Amino acid sequence: MTETAKNPAAPNPLGTDRVGSLLLRFAIPAIIALLVTAVYNLVDQVYIGFAIGMLGIAATNIAFPLTAICTAVALLFGIGGAANFNLRLGAGNKEAANRFAGNALGMLAILGTVIGILVLILVSPLLYAFGATVNVRPLAHTYMWITAIGIPFYVFSYGACVLIRADGSPRYSMMCMLVGAVINLVFDPITAFVFGWGIAGIAWATTVSQIISAIIAFHYFRKKAKNISVKKEYLIPKLEITKKICTLGVASSTNQILMAAVQITLNNIVRYYGAMSVYGSDVPLSCVGAISKFTVMFFAFTVGIGHGSQPIYGFNYGAKQYDRVKKTLRLALTSASIISVVVFLLFQLFPRQLMLIFGVNDPLYLEFAKRYLRIYMFMTFANGLQPATFSFFTAIGKASRAMWIALTRQGLFLLPLLVILPVFLGLDGAIFAGPVADAAAALIAAFFIFTEVRKMNALQREQATQSVAM
Repeated sequence: MTETAKNPAAPNPLGTDRVGSLLLRFAIPAIIALLVTAVYNLVDQVYIGFAIGMLGIAATNIAFPLTAICTAVALLFGIGGAANFNLRLGAGNKEAANRFAGNALGMLAILGTVIGILVLILVSPLLYAFGATVNVRPLAHTYMWITAIGIPFYVFSYGACVLIRADGSPRYSMMCMLVGAVINLVFDPITAFVFGWGIAGIAWATTVSQIISAIIAFHYFRKKAKNISVKKEYLIPKLEITKKICTLGVASSTNQILMAAVQITLNNIVRYYGAMSVYGSDVPLSCVGAISKFTVMFFAFTVGIGHGSQPIYGFNYGAKQYDRVKKTLRLALTSASIISVVVFLLFQLFPRQLMLIFGVNDPLYLEFAKRYLRIYMFMTFANGLQPATFSFFTAIGKASRAMWIALTRQGLFLLPLLVILPVFLGLDGAIFAGPVADAAAALIAAFFIFTEVRKMNALQREQATQSVAM
């Protein structure tokens, strides 16, 4: 047990330790956990590319919106529960903090189960809605039906890991996701190649890994928790608490839902306009799916920095230690920006080499993939700003600001552009929609950050005036 756990009166390290050390302690495990998850998704694609080919990659791309929707639910209650937990813990109200944590865990278990059942029932119409072509549909059906069994475990473990990190255990949170990812990586080649199950084997490996991650997360709240003490009555959702959780979790959740909406729209757009081009429908659909795995890896870094910063923001904002909040924000934005520039250079300089990882050497496939990666991801150097910013506003309880930032790229700009530009530019319209939306979103995020820092400066001056008066 930690010193804080042994002695409730001991100062919480979130409010006393050096900000740089705290950010490393919390962000690195969050990044590793998200990165390993992204890597095993990428490796899934590599195995599928070698075992099945381009159509297999397209099939998992069709299932991606479902993963985004499940992640949205996990973040709604994981991020929302964690933000409320840290704000109340920072203010010294441990009882209220535990009620929020318990309510969030209860909702994760219930909604994960509901979604899994609905997908098993509605898998065929979902495939059509998500943009599956005739050639891709049988493979996508197999993959989605099997992975639907793991949805309740995925939703619970993903959301629970956010709460575990908020409780001051970033390494355990990382380990929870890491173990599942390693199991997936080990069983993928065994089930796909040794057993000869193909895409079904990869789907079963994913499902088993999610079940094990959920068991590890559940064990934490039973035996390892530091500040969280979940009583049975706390697990029963209460409307008032659920509303407050959703208020602070909705920005991160909305961003994921919009990612799903963008992917569904993009799939259908490239399927329709691709059929009118030299590439056909299946080549663009496969490329979009493969490249999405690279973007998920990139966002593992920037989102991981945001997730790792949240407990520090929330506790110190609740404790009115605004200088520590600003220091954390400055470090988080600087780190996210450096990573964004490095990834931008990789996308621009080595697109062909990156795409060859998936084992598809078709000339048309590589030609489209290089062009798509360079143009659609051109504003990658500025893309780290948005996730870091809405994580900040969520953590300090500014739900409306967080929501606006979450809406900008995907909802206000990218979705309309994906529909409008292809009418005039064909398949190219879908490609150029990305950088235009990214640039506009980055400008808005920067403006919101600037105005919020000015407000914190004003609050600090007010505190100083009150101290002098006393």
